[in-house]
Amino acid sequence: MAAEVAFDYTNLTEVEGGVTEAELSQLGPRLEEAANVLLREPPGFMRLPKTSDLSSRSKALAEEINASGAADFVHVGIGGSALGPIALHRALDHPLHNLLADRPGPRIHFAENTDPATLRAILEVANLSNTWVNVVTKSGSTAETMANFLVLRGALIDAVGEEAYGKRVVFTTDPEEGYLVQIAEREGIRRLPIPPDVGGRFSVLTPVGLLPAAVTGLDVGTLLRGAGQCVDEVTREGAEHPILVGAAYYYLMEVERGRNVRVMMPYADALERLAAWFVQLWAESLGKEGKGSTPHGAVGTTDQHSQVQLYMEGPQDKVIELIEVENHPRDLRIPKAYEDLEGVGYLGGHTLAGLLNVECDATRKALTEAGRPNATIKLAAVDEEHLGYLMQALEVQTAVAGTLYGVNAFDQPGVEAGKQITYSRMGRPGY
Repeated sequence: MAAEVAFDYTNLTEVEGGVTEAELSQLGPRLEEAANVLLREPPGFMRLPKTSDLSSRSKALAEEINASGAADFVHVGIGGSALGPIALHRALDHPLHNLLADRPGPRIHFAENTDPATLRAILEVANLSNTWVNVVTKSGSTAETMANFLVLRGALIDAVGEEAYGKRVVFTTDPEEGYLVQIAEREGIRRLPIPPDVGGRFSVLTPVGLLPAAVTGLDVGTLLRGAGQCVDEVTREGAEHPILVGAAYYYLMEVERGRNVRVMMPYADALERLAAWFVQLWAESLGKEGKGSTPHGAVGTTDQHSQVQLYMEGPQDKVIELIEVENHPRDLRIPKAYEDLEGVGYLGGHTLAGLLNVECDATRKALTEAGRPNATIKLAAVDEEHLGYLMQALEVQTAVAGTLYGVNAFDQPGVEAGKQITYSRMGRPGY
């Protein structure tokens, strides 16, 4: 099977004030050059789907963790070290994974922020004598991640002793340098590598995302196969691939129309954290030198009752990107009842998935009729293959948009100032 993912930009051109064919044509040579830049020297994330060693090592360690009878698995990371793994978990695992009696793998917890209430809650529910901890930071100096690790380290030592604690800890980090490498060598802790040429927000298909996915029983091979299909298509089609054309549309919407807000609105609860992952990807990659557009996450139909009023009648500064899923898992039929009540009885006999997709189409049509530009990503299903394809595609689109904007999509100088102040205030030597 192949992933079936379609990108529909019709309503970015056919609404009043949409992008014109002339504008697309004029941008064509620059888009072609952006495609050439991408394919001439593919960035590290483009090579990940074909890097079998990373997936095999992640799967082997996941099998060991599960074979040990682990009760809990705590993933410690922030930003790109957490958003991708959380997106995979929320999209592909059972929505109530941790409550299942017969779940595949241990309960999984994400220690992301340094809010003490969250980490204390994890410590209160986890069986610390049978818990594995995965610490994810490329530099080994991310303050939030290392603070959470130090707390968990102390708790594990209290539970199993200093000699044994390291046998249940994994460091996912740079393969050669950084503080975690030093600690691992000192305490005999095993490591999984993050390729040096892959930044955090592009790292979901490295062990950063593959290990926790494999621990909960997801098929990481199929995830990578979907991503590989995307890479093959982009390599073959270049600037004509819809995902690259989409980069041109969103760029033109911002620089030519002043639509500097890009709303990603999946019609599936499972994809809510995918939107959160994309927000970091787009914002941190492109928001530089006064350039870029602001990404925002929403979810249908929930935000039809919350944000759509703004999208329909608020400022003309947004592009709405809907994600529509053709086949929803675990669908339910709505029983017939109260047929004498016209405002209720009409729902009987339909399915919840059918209602969800009708709502998606209704939002699309209402936005279009109101002159609000919108695009649609259509997924045949939410599974490993389709999610791998989509995440790879959005990474490609972001990289190409960076070239169009004339910024480096792979650095993040704007986040460094806050880090320096934090280091100084917390007493790190040299700051």
